[in-house]
Amino acid sequence: MKHLIHTLNKAFDHRVRLGVMAVLMANDNVSFTELKEVLELTDGNLASHVAALEKAGYVQVNKQFVGKKPNTTYTASQEGKQAFQDHLLALEKLLRG
Repeated sequence: MKHLIHTLNKAFDHRVRLGVMAVLMANDNVSFTELKEVLELTDGNLASHVAALEKAGYVQVNKQFVGKKPNTTYTASQEGKQAFQDHLLALEKLLRG
């Protein structure tokens, strides 16, 4: 059991990144504003954590304009979905001991 802790994904160590992935796993895509409101975060806090997940290849970012307003949406990538599922399985194994 002592090696199980090493199977957890460090990209999901922070509660914000864990929350972002949980929301993205439950929804096809989510806007920046929706994520910010659901997770009760500031713009900067959300942006920095999403950037970390994007850099890891776990989140895809889609930026476009709706009228003259920028609209950013996020989607969990296939790699991100798999990594998050693996992380959840590792947590379950730790809980079972």
